[in-house]
Amino acid sequence: MNEIRHIVFDIGRVLIHYDPEIPYRRIIPDDEERRWFLETVCTGDWNVEQDRGRGWEEAEALLIAEHPHEEDNIRAFRRNWHEMVPHAYDDSVTLLEKLIDNGHDVTMLTNFAADTFAEARKRFPFLNRPRGVTVSGEVGIIKPDRAIYDIHVESFDLEPGATLFIDDSEKNVEGAKSAGWQAVHFIDAEKLRQDLAAYGFSL
Repeated sequence: MNEIRHIVFDIGRVLIHYDPEIPYRRIIPDDEERRWFLETVCTGDWNVEQDRGRGWEEAEALLIAEHPHEEDNIRAFRRNWHEMVPHAYDDSVTLLEKLIDNGHDVTMLTNFAADTFAEARKRFPFLNRPRGVTVSGEVGIIKPDRAIYDIHVESFDLEPGATLFIDDSEKNVEGAKSAGWQAVHFIDAEKLRQDLAAYGFSL
């Protein structure tokens, strides 16, 4: 196991909570209708294209053309995005900040639309503490594409074999490993604390 000199955090569902159902429980109270809408209209596959850099105006127009009667509900996705990220995971943030306070090199690599990430940064000041971040919506590539890991390495002068990546998505963890990084699958803060300890970081 290589000595780790760089630690890279994912953000959504690692440092901050994300759940698109939250505003839609109010907007579409019926469980079946809401499930249909989020599985058929504003799907995860549709939303990830905004993480890849597609603008919201284009994204909404595409869906409205297919589902004109759902226009209000489609536009509600971006309008109510702030409700989908209601809080940070304080225990995970504590680990992030302890690593930084102890002098370790910490950056972030996230699948996030550029505009919503800017909004998140204002709401969650700890996102400004790491040395830097690669945002998929700004570079036009999403995890687990090998290219985004390589961009992050180049941008922050990392050595892949000495880099530890933390992500809640197993496919993104595997993507990091394929790029030559060390990586751990995030389950919760206590498991992350144990994983970090195994790499020599006692927090």
